[in-house]
Amino acid sequence: MVEETRSKLIRAARKAFAEKGYTAASMDDLTAEAGLTRGALYHNFGDKKGLLQAVIDQIDGEMLVRMRAARDEANTLWLGFLAEGIAYIEMALEPEIQRIMLFDGPAVLGDPSRWPNQNACLQTTAQTIEALIIDGTAKPVDAEAAARLVNGAALNAALWIAASGDPRATHDKAVGALRQLVSGLHRADGE
Repeated sequence: MVEETRSKLIRAARKAFAEKGYTAASMDDLTAEAGLTRGALYHNFGDKKGLLQAVIDQIDGEMLVRMRAARDEANTLWLGFLAEGIAYIEMALEPEIQRIMLFDGPAVLGDPSRWPNQNACLQTTAQTIEALIIDGTAKPVDAEAAARLVNGAALNAALWIAASGDPRATHDKAVGALRQLVSGLHRADGE
């Protein structure tokens, strides 16, 4: 029952936040949409901010699945590493992700690089870079430092795309720059 209540609230909030934005989404409207009361919202999430965090966690999980799928479709670990970063940047073109993850999330919850889900993403990127170093594909570098820089570049590219007057053109620039940036990690034969 608790999980069903949480799911209903998250579903209603996600729809309201995507359509109206966090500020304009009324707690009364979204709880009515879910067929629940404000008390259910407070009991499960503490407040509207807690509900936003739950919506972001859900979307982030979905984004991670999509990024891993892009990675797994690649022919090599290096190409998978690159595909994962590009997939993240491409998702910044989606209106729901723009509004909830890139506009409202930072405005309400603060710096996205400090969100709890970023630690898992950072660890995954660092592990991939370490594997690339071990197999000789990447130059020897501190894997955590490189992961922080690559993840920071992808996050800032996504924020840039979301705020752009021409998101598609900005996306193309960001992907090209990301390719160049990470190519500095790639070890050419004989290095």
